[in-house]
Amino acid sequence: MTRQQKGTLYVFLASVFYSLGGICMKGIPWNGLAVNGGRTAIAVVVMAVYLWLTGQKLRFNRWILLGAVAVSCTNILFAVANKMTTAANAIVLQYTAPIFVILLTAIFLRKRPGGLDVAACAVVFGGVLCFFVESLSGGSLTGDVLALISGVSYAVVFMLNDLPDGDALSAAFFGHMISAAVGVPFLLRETDFTLTPMISLLVLGVFQVGFAFIFLGEGLKTTPSVTASLVSGLEPVLNPILVAVFYPGVDHIGFVSLIGAVIVVGGVVGYNVLLARKSPQKIL
Repeated sequence: MTRQQKGTLYVFLASVFYSLGGICMKGIPWNGLAVNGGRTAIAVVVMAVYLWLTGQKLRFNRWILLGAVAVSCTNILFAVANKMTTAANAIVLQYTAPIFVILLTAIFLRKRPGGLDVAACAVVFGGVLCFFVESLSGGSLTGDVLALISGVSYAVVFMLNDLPDGDALSAAFFGHMISAAVGVPFLLRETDFTLTPMISLLVLGVFQVGFAFIFLGEGLKTTPSVTASLVSGLEPVLNPILVAVFYPGVDHIGFVSLIGAVIVVGGVVGYNVLLARKSPQKIL
């Protein structure tokens, strides 16, 4: 397996962990900022242990600070938007990220996207829209706008290692610290600390944020930002599918949604197969 293939696998695993968010958030009757503050506080501990075990040292500079702000904005905006608009609206609007990755890399990093990148972006985003076409309604305009802005900050997250002297893991660690500092005061106002919310919060913090950003950070070391953002397109499909499986009476997956899921999975797999053939790399 090549270094880039390993990196892509890590990004895929990150998207799997991200997809646990829908299930867990249904079990927490808290304010969005409170949920985000609790899960990112746990994630800080998880990442600190990982960095200590692997001997990796935190770095800090203005570019890492920019990345940290992008991470915290993505966490905060999506958590709040998820409470203000429908889950489908929030996740679809956030998944405009690949489009913003292409635009931002072209404008600021002077990197022109390849035809394969643009085509794959169109196919995957079209599949995501198809997947949610049956439920894109009933949202709040404010929530929708916040979710769309989170798509921009999410794009910067995928570019963490492309920034001059950037470091994805350091940016994620400091970003979670910012998120926790903002959200913990809201967490202290909550009153329901029964078993279900606490277990759900623990899963969110350890897996859906902590492990997810660890895998994403490691994956971004060798995976181009456009590729990473496209592979992460599996997350907005896995998220509602898992919710439908574990909460069958709450969410229903229709035929059009299944078509969208096939398009996304097929687009991501096809993109990586074509990319591997186009740019073969040395096997480790």
